[in-house]
Amino acid sequence: MPHALIAAAQTLIDAQLGVVPVVAQAGTALAPLIALAVTNTLGLLLKPKELFRTLKAKPWILLILALIGVGGWWLVGWMTSEPAPTAKADKAAAVPAAGMGGLQVDWSKVALEIIRQEDEAPQRAAAQTTASGTAISAAAPQSPAAAAPATGTTKPLGFRGGADRNGHLGGPAPRNLTPAWSYYAQDDRNSMVLSSPIVRDGKVYGASCLLDPPGSYGTVFCVDLASGKQRWICEVQDPKAKKDFLGIFSSPALNADGTRLLIGQGLHLDYDSDLVCIDTADGTVQWTVSTPLHIEGSPAVEGDIVVAGAGAVELGEDYLPKGDPKGRGHPGFVIGVRISTGAVIFRETLNDPESSPVLEDGICYIGSGMNGAKVVALRATLSDDELKAKNLPRRLWTVDTPYPATGAVTVAGDMVLVGCGKGDFVFAAKDPVGLVIALDKKTGAKRWEVKLPDAVLGPIAVKGLVGIVACRNGEVVAIDLAQQGKELWRARLNKTAPALAGPAFTGDTVYAVSNDGYLLVLDAKDGKQLERIYLNAKGKPGELGLSISSPIVVDGRLLVGGETGGLRCFVGK
Repeated sequence: MPHALIAAAQTLIDAQLGVVPVVAQAGTALAPLIALAVTNTLGLLLKPKELFRTLKAKPWILLILALIGVGGWWLVGWMTSEPAPTAKADKAAAVPAAGMGGLQVDWSKVALEIIRQEDEAPQRAAAQTTASGTAISAAAPQSPAAAAPATGTTKPLGFRGGADRNGHLGGPAPRNLTPAWSYYAQDDRNSMVLSSPIVRDGKVYGASCLLDPPGSYGTVFCVDLASGKQRWICEVQDPKAKKDFLGIFSSPALNADGTRLLIGQGLHLDYDSDLVCIDTADGTVQWTVSTPLHIEGSPAVEGDIVVAGAGAVELGEDYLPKGDPKGRGHPGFVIGVRISTGAVIFRETLNDPESSPVLEDGICYIGSGMNGAKVVALRATLSDDELKAKNLPRRLWTVDTPYPATGAVTVAGDMVLVGCGKGDFVFAAKDPVGLVIALDKKTGAKRWEVKLPDAVLGPIAVKGLVGIVACRNGEVVAIDLAQQGKELWRARLNKTAPALAGPAFTGDTVYAVSNDGYLLVLDAKDGKQLERIYLNAKGKPGELGLSISSPIVVDGRLLVGGETGGLRCFVGK
């Protein structure tokens, strides 16, 4: 994932300013991160219930608040004793100084802006507006085009729906999109939806992430597809221990009968993150499996088995796994768990497996990222003892890749497709390059590869013999799988903004997202742009480049998360 962010985040961590988000727009300065941290912290003071919960869990925050108060009192006294600043000095104070340590902020303006936003919150809740001026009611008004409930299925649903990762769960491809509803977890406009939702039987399952200094906080929720009305929300993974969810980047998966939701938790700097199983009827946690690392990839499900990768925490200039005082410096591993009981079946060491896996016919296909650069196929249904009795190794095959393979694995027929490349979710490489590699599903033998101008960090969406690839340089590329990945067309999304989310592909329409918050609708025949929709909230643009949720299309509706727009639903004609 975003290893280039780690070095820049060190100063913030040491100062206890909070967890840096898992991804950020290339070249983003630290100023928005600090401003966001201050805003969230001051905002917490206006929410007594959340303040009490936070202080109870982290009493040492009182000391920090006291120090901030004393420092602020001293600063005000000092400032009032000095002559009034000149216009030149006043202008300079509003400009960040060079380097991380020289950032200067007009805190009075920050406080006034917070108060202004609080005063305007009711109006924003009453009518969120798109860039084109179309109103979105917070009460989720009915759209002129009524949507049928999502068709039921007896198959498990994973990241982007299935192993083909096309994000199309059935029904027509909507055009002329208009907003139907927006949902914010806990009605908090600061909550972000980084992952991709999943839909089944008229219900939408998703996850949110809130940067809540000095940590991060997540929720898992279920809302009605037609109205956006909340059915349940789960925010505490262990009520007895009062243990909240950490920030969530992972996307939910459902077992075949739809009774269990599986999801990982944790952002890239998090340790001690769990794999979680939730009852879809009421949102109660059924079990958790602890890991010393984090689970950013999305779980894969088959039968009674769920598989997920626990990624390493790499720090420093060498980007090697680093432990903390408790010694949690593991390079990463893949775990297989029995859904019905929560019992761990296997744990296979693999460097940085932050790729979202596919689980088919008992074989798990997953990529290895930093310090690994591999794609592996693992026997996932048998324990170590059972494999030993059958004289079988855990790994069916292992294939080295030229660059870290962090993109979600796609299975198309008898091929395994994976994207890789230089660069990450934060910064482009000085010499960017990307690849799509096609491997034989049974043997791992390389069928072909396609070179691209930048890294492929998201899943490859497949329909029939066509694959749609989002490239980090901001382009979407269509390739012919029957012609060794021959390029059919390519289209730029939005100026130079990176394309980090996986596209949705219905066969005749492509839906792609740029990380600065735009949804682009493209004609699948030639890549021609048909529509362009702004996803973030009006008056609150996404400043961190965190519009990375991959869209889902189902029954004439499109669902996608955003940095400031919550989970949004659009309907089309």
